[in-house]
Amino acid sequence: MKYDSNGALLETELPGLPAPHRGKVRDVYDLGDTLLFVATDRISAFDCVMPNGIPDKGKVLTAMSLFWFDYLSWAPNHLLYTDVEDFPKFLAPYKKDLGGRSMIVKKAKTIPLECIVRGYIVGSGWKEYQKSGTVGGYKLHGDYELASKLDKPLFTPSTKAEEGHDENVTFEEAQKIVGEEKAQNLADFSLRIYKDAANHAEKCGILLADTKFEFGEVDGEITLIDEVLTPDSSRFWPKDEYVVGTNPPSLDKQFVRDYLESLDWDKTPPAPALPCDIVAKTREKYLGALKALSGRTLD
Repeated sequence: MKYDSNGALLETELPGLPAPHRGKVRDVYDLGDTLLFVATDRISAFDCVMPNGIPDKGKVLTAMSLFWFDYLSWAPNHLLYTDVEDFPKFLAPYKKDLGGRSMIVKKAKTIPLECIVRGYIVGSGWKEYQKSGTVGGYKLHGDYELASKLDKPLFTPSTKAEEGHDENVTFEEAQKIVGEEKAQNLADFSLRIYKDAANHAEKCGILLADTKFEFGEVDGEITLIDEVLTPDSSRFWPKDEYVVGTNPPSLDKQFVRDYLESLDWDKTPPAPALPCDIVAKTREKYLGALKALSGRTLD
């Protein structure tokens, strides 16, 4: 196991198992009939992984995803086991490192789209709107300000790139990638999850500005996979600090992006190390999101 000087887990090594597929955050081990997902404490921004991590971040992502998988019990998902005591015996030597940050999941045929839902106009959606009056290719009226709530949530997918940058696509382009019926099913699924989650979040004093989902197919059924509604994949705004026309403070990765935007860095590797105060504040924001939305703490 590789940890940084702040105790953030950067890489896992499980001797006796094939080398994992390392994503931006997760190390994924093939167990034959299933997969072992391990959420490390790596953090990425602008498609670059930072050289240092955020302590406990992987545990927050796991705890948050487990909360939402349970809350959205109507939605098929890939989760099988999350308690290390239920894991295969050959993983017992790694309980300490895997505990709280890992899950065993069904194998799924990944659908090559990032399924993004936007409830508010911000980020790349705001930039597109300023330029062309559209978001995700949808023509909108001209009265929106930065961070305005959209008249209705929009499904704005992007391609899912193994390397490099994801590319935003219109719904019509998504239909060409996965087929018309599947694209419509993904849109319906994503919008329903977003609406359920946004209603819960608002009751908790949080606005769900936007989020992205990943789906796969298990035995031909569209299935929610990977993480769901975490500070890595979503924009969470404290409701009491929300002001239209400003970029609201958030309980998510946007804090790191904003810091990086202040640097003289061209957003290509190697990424700069995050200072200790940015690491500590980011950890605080992730823990705050977990507590606010799920009522849970890592303790």
